[in-house]
Amino acid sequence: MSFRTRRVLISAPFYMVFQFFLMKYLFLLIGNVNDIYLILFSVSIGLIRIVPTFLEAKKSTALGRLLATIDGVWMWASLMFFIDLVAIYLLGMFITLPKVIIYILLAIVPVLSVYNFYKAHKLIVNEETLKLDNLTSEVNIVHMSDVHFGSVRHRKIIHQIASQLKELENSCDIAIISGDLADGSSTVEENDFLEFKEVGMPIVFTPGNHDFYPGIDKVIKACKNAGMIVLDNDNLEFKNLNIYGLTYSFDDIETPTCDEIKSKINPECVNIINYHVPYHWKEFCDLGFDIQLSGHTHGGQFYPVVNFSWILFKYNMGLFKNELGRYLHVTTGVGSMDTPMRWGTDSELVILKLRKK
Repeated sequence: MSFRTRRVLISAPFYMVFQFFLMKYLFLLIGNVNDIYLILFSVSIGLIRIVPTFLEAKKSTALGRLLATIDGVWMWASLMFFIDLVAIYLLGMFITLPKVIIYILLAIVPVLSVYNFYKAHKLIVNEETLKLDNLTSEVNIVHMSDVHFGSVRHRKIIHQIASQLKELENSCDIAIISGDLADGSSTVEENDFLEFKEVGMPIVFTPGNHDFYPGIDKVIKACKNAGMIVLDNDNLEFKNLNIYGLTYSFDDIETPTCDEIKSKINPECVNIINYHVPYHWKEFCDLGFDIQLSGHTHGGQFYPVVNFSWILFKYNMGLFKNELGRYLHVTTGVGSMDTPMRWGTDSELVILKLRKK
C-alpha cells in the first residue's frame, strides 16, 4: 500500500466528520435538514474520496478519474465554505447579517470554483533572464515541475505540455522537469508519456517525492519509453551546460554525499542542479553550482494558502539571485496536487534565458 493510499484511508474518517459539521452549519444558515441526510452525504463524500484511490492503483479508468476530480473540486470548495462560515459567524457576533448578504457570501464559492478550475487548466508560458559570467553561448531552457500526472490530471496534461513544447522548439534548446512528473494517484503505464517523444528538443527529468508513490521504476520506464533523459543522481553535458539531477531522497533512499555531488562539477561549464525541493541553495552554491532548478511548492497553489506558504518555504516561487550571482528558480508547477484548482498562481512553463553577463 502506497504512502498516498495510507494517507487517504487514515484521513477519510476525519474528512467525513468535517463534512458532516460543515454541512450542518451551512444548512443552519439557510434552513435546517435532518441529520440522517447529512450522515448519508458525508459517507458518500468519503466513499468518493476512497474508491478512486483503489480503482486507479490497478488501472486508470474514466470513472476513477471522474470520481477523483469530483473529490478534488469538492475538497477545495469545502475549504472555501469553511472559511465563509467562520467569517459569517464571526461577523454575526457583532452585527446582524441580512439573509441576502449571507446568500451572496455563500454564492461566491461556486463562482470562484469555476474560475479556479479554469485557472488550473490554463497553461501559461513565462520568461526569466539569467545573466552569467561563464556562459559561452546563449541557451534557452524550458523549466517545469510538478506535472502531477495521475487521476485528476491524466494524459490530457501530457498532451497539453507536449503541444506547448512543440511550439517552443525553434526558440528553446532543452526542457528540464524538476520532479513530480507523476503524483501516485493512479498507476503509470509505459506509454503514458509517449507524446513527449514527438517534441524536437531534449527533455530532462529528475524524480521528486511523488514519483516514488506509483513506483519509481514505472515512472522511469515510461520516461525512457518516451525518449526522455532521466538524471537520477547523474549529470549530462549539453552545450555549455553541465546539468546534474539530484533525486529527492526520503525514508531509506540514499542520497549522494557532498563529495560525490561535487565530483560532478565541471568548472568549464555553467553548472545546474535539478533538485525537486527549493532547499540547500547555499550549500549547492558552495559546491559550485551556478543555478538550482526546483519546484514542489506550487507557489501555495491557491489563496489563502499562498499567503502563508512562506512559513514552509523560504523560497516559495520565482527567480532568486544571491550576492555571488548564483540563481535559484522555483516554478509554481504545471499540474496541481489533490485538487485541480489554482488561484493566485499560474500553471506554468518558464523559459529561462541564459545570457552572458
